[in-house]
Amino acid sequence: MNFPRIMLAGASSGSGKTTITCGVLLLLRQMGLSPAAFKCGPDYIDPMFHAEITGAKTANLDLFFTDEEMVRSLMLEGASGCGIGVLEGVMGYYDGLGGKTDIASAYHLSKATKTPAILIVDAKGASLSLCALINGFLGFRKDSNIKAVFLNHCSKAQYELIKPLIEDECKVEVIGYLPQDRRFAMESRHLGLVTATEVADIRQKLEALAETLSETMDIKRLIKLASEAPDLEAKPIDIQPVTEKAPIIAVAKDKAFCFYYRENLELLERLGARLKFFSPLEDERLPEGTRALYLGGGYPELYGKELSVNRGLLSEIKTAGEKGLPILAECGGFMYLHKQMRDKEDRLWPQVGLIDAGCYFTGSLRRFGYSKLTAKNDNLLCKKGEGIAAHEFHYFESESAGESFLAKKPLREKSWDCIHGSKNLFAGFPHIYFYANPSFAKNFVIAAEEFGGMAK
Repeated sequence: MNFPRIMLAGASSGSGKTTITCGVLLLLRQMGLSPAAFKCGPDYIDPMFHAEITGAKTANLDLFFTDEEMVRSLMLEGASGCGIGVLEGVMGYYDGLGGKTDIASAYHLSKATKTPAILIVDAKGASLSLCALINGFLGFRKDSNIKAVFLNHCSKAQYELIKPLIEDECKVEVIGYLPQDRRFAMESRHLGLVTATEVADIRQKLEALAETLSETMDIKRLIKLASEAPDLEAKPIDIQPVTEKAPIIAVAKDKAFCFYYRENLELLERLGARLKFFSPLEDERLPEGTRALYLGGGYPELYGKELSVNRGLLSEIKTAGEKGLPILAECGGFMYLHKQMRDKEDRLWPQVGLIDAGCYFTGSLRRFGYSKLTAKNDNLLCKKGEGIAAHEFHYFESESAGESFLAKKPLREKSWDCIHGSKNLFAGFPHIYFYANPSFAKNFVIAAEEFGGMAK
């Protein structure tokens, strides 16, 4: 398949990848090119920006979660109806699994999808030294796939000085720069940028950014580089429904619960489920006809009071869970199921109570990163001995994190028990990606079909 595509990768985290990617997506959209946006790695916040602010179709591509063939299939499926693909890298270009390999890095994804890369370099406080940095990236792997450089935090005068130096010393073209400007400055939280709905005047910021890039980036050259990407072939994803009854899965989605992989939700629908979204902050009841519940991650700690005063919904979820309602809860959703939550200000908020324990803020990241999960007992999503790839990112801890799965760090000896797993429950801090093991999604939909309902 001929699909123009480009990767915007960084020399390091904090290089401005997400900001610049959003600006490029909006600019391409303004040019009528219908871009598709892809995020390298497990981050669910950046794709929210891509979708909600630029209107681009989005997907995660992660070579720890899935193999290269599946990543290519997901890319081509996500590219359907789009004129160009923009991939956002993760961390530094070569930073991969375990912090000591290039596996699952932006570079790995660039190779696996045959996508030309543009290296974003922070130019603040440097000049000729940038050439040493860039040459290092170009030569670190013979097939680096880096076709151009873009300079962030760079003034026009600095750019006019540095561009010819880089092109002469490094033999790579420089296609633009972005100056520092408070008009499109964005704040950070936990992982990547804050959620799209939280950034004040976000559309104005992105429009100012796109306007600036239209003057400082050679966008036509970027499009030309994307058009030079080789044809990409992959097998179509073959997913058949496991039910014709369209059981309703209630999905919590609001400011407190918003971290979902789009592919997870779409896979549930492809398997035959019908999704109904609701707000634990606003809605007093679960959606009518609910046969299963999906509580994703997010920031419930910021809305402890609002969640705790919605007592009718808390009670309904607890009763339904006790009656066998299938419940999948990840990270923030897992916290919500606890008896109580102690927030950053040491305030205690009652929650659902299905997990008879408290959770609390620790002030530091807990078990951050990828892991492989292996079931120690039969549970809602799988049988004993089966497993799936996962990712964790949380500052909270639980007094009862669960013992139904063994989590093991890749390329390391570190392992720990996690997740409350039973016939109708899968609840823990790890986030899972269904395409890493589609049978987990199939079992969830089948459980929803078989649940008899919440008879009074």
